Amino acid sequence: MPDIGPSQADAFTGSPGETPWGSLPWMLLDIARQRPDRPMVRYWRQGGWQRLSWGQFALGVASAAAWLRGAGVMPGDRVLLVSESRPEFNIADVALMAIGAVTVPTYTTNTEADHAHILRDSGARIAIVSSPALAARVAKAAPAGLDLLIGLDAMPPEGAAARFAHWPELLAEPGDLPLLMAEAEQIPSGRLACLIYTSGTGGTPRGVMLPHRAMLANRDGVAALAKRLRLDGTVYLSFLPLSHSYEHTVGVFLLPSLGVEVVYSRGADRLSAEFQEFRPSIITAVPRLFEVLRGRMLAQLEKETPFRQRLFHRALALGLKRADGGRLSLLEQVQDAVLERLVRGKVRARFGGHLQAMVCGGARLDPDLSGFFIGFGLPLIQGYGQTEAGPVIAVNPPWDNVRQTVGYPLPGVEARLAEDGELLVRGPLVMDGYWGNPTATAAAIRTVEPGEAPWLHTGDVARIEDRRITITDRKRDFIKTLGGDMVSPAKLESLLMAEPEVAQAVVAGEGQPGVVALLVPAEGHEAGLAQAVARVNARLSNIERIRRWGMAPAAFSVENGLLTPTMKVKRRAVLERHATEIQALTK
Repeated sequence: MPDIGPSQADAFTGSPGETPWGSLPWMLLDIARQRPDRPMVRYWRQGGWQRLSWGQFALGVASAAAWLRGAGVMPGDRVLLVSESRPEFNIADVALMAIGAVTVPTYTTNTEADHAHILRDSGARIAIVSSPALAARVAKAAPAGLDLLIGLDAMPPEGAAARFAHWPELLAEPGDLPLLMAEAEQIPSGRLACLIYTSGTGGTPRGVMLPHRAMLANRDGVAALAKRLRLDGTVYLSFLPLSHSYEHTVGVFLLPSLGVEVVYSRGADRLSAEFQEFRPSIITAVPRLFEVLRGRMLAQLEKETPFRQRLFHRALALGLKRADGGRLSLLEQVQDAVLERLVRGKVRARFGGHLQAMVCGGARLDPDLSGFFIGFGLPLIQGYGQTEAGPVIAVNPPWDNVRQTVGYPLPGVEARLAEDGELLVRGPLVMDGYWGNPTATAAAIRTVEPGEAPWLHTGDVARIEDRRITITDRKRDFIKTLGGDMVSPAKLESLLMAEPEVAQAVVAGEGQPGVVALLVPAEGHEAGLAQAVARVNARLSNIERIRRWGMAPAAFSVENGLLTPTMKVKRRAVLERHATEIQALTK
């Protein structure tokens, strides 16, 4: 069966990086020692952009670590960390790991019930929060109260904890940085660093146990890629929440360690100005953001003259043909050169003009969506990962980008397919298991053949061709119709949401004669849903076609529990919440 071992996968970036560090705190503190004056993080505060240098970061970590120890935080204690993207998050995260505590990064958008589950499951009795509203929500959710609550900005909510502290108290504590560095150097790579609770597109979120080695393996796996892209000294524009497993690894540890300054975006509505101001070399996002960016560009295009619209679409078509390996005729080559100057160069300039990689992950990236950006020379590459794997497993290099795939496994990662097509991975990036859940751990990490090391069973169905991985579906989400046909909901939902009239879509049909769809229209496009479904059906086989569809009563959102904080639709939750509407469609 198809198999990619470490030596084969190394072909796309070289060998895994040779890191001299055994733990995350030791890596960052050692780098701070080498370049204390270099900027590390840029953030908005008090009406302007502020910078945190590496030296300031290290001193903050030492002070926070000393205070936390003095407050009784012990090795192995789980500590909830609930904050927007800001430098205090980085400092607290690393300080806790440096003294042996286990950080539990948690979304600010979580409900009280979400916080209650995580606090109860992890056993955390200590929390670091940003705003007063979050402090009150977390305190109220604590099943047995909190022993210690630390507020970055907050005043203590009444009855919140046995002790409340304000963040400036931690930074005022004298810290012994050389001693902390010496201790960090001795942290074993296998020690538990953090619990990341999966966002849970279905079922109850579980705490993924990530040791230092898992995230260091991710760092080593992309080191050669970053070197080839010359990212050292450039800017990364960050807008995913730091509690997301990808952003936690990449934005807090990986990219800073490779010399990239992290800029925390003020939000999607300010992206255009931030692209111009910071001219980033790299951004990462989920597909939804790229859908929004494409929508904005097309909306602006509608205001242009028909001639300019034709130039735009011709530039896209020729650029994509060239990027996909097609051969341009002599006339097309001349047109392509002119359109590069008149159209594509101006489009890239809107994104700052310096992008080396636009990395998309977290959900399936429709090839038509990625092709829209690639056609203009914007390097949108699809990666693949899971929280259970540090989280990065595979990525397309910008110089060898096949947009229908998720690319090659990182160096050091083994990948193979099970008999049923499920993707299996193995390597130092794999989690230790699920916190307090040996049954789920045993189901996720197990051997395939007697006597071999266990594999992480990803739950994703895939193909491996020429060492590249293509994800085709979630194993557990296939729909089996009444006729016994197997249909991929991920494929259908992706095609539907690629249509401009459709904002969100969930398909169903298990045990039914055919497939039905529940749709949320894009604003102002309710009347166009029928045409959108017809266009999608024209591209599908007979067994895949959507027989009936209906509009959802309301959009799927984080607030109503039908959308994860990273904008992924919770399929199972939607199917349960709207069972009546879906049942009516299947009749």
